Amino acid sequence: MTTWEYATVPLIVHATKQILDQWGEDGWELVQVLQMPGTTNIVAYLKREKH
Repeated sequence: MTTWEYATVPLIVHATKQILDQWGEDGWELVQVLQMPGTTNIVAYLKREKH
């Protein structure tokens, strides 16, 4: 059975690509991006397989 670990990462608008590229290089897959209600804060939800 596959098991996963998860991470939530705050995103900075002017550096979103660089942040996601770095996490991707570390094996993380983007699951979803959400803006927090009532704020301008953006959070990425990522997962990767546990070994």
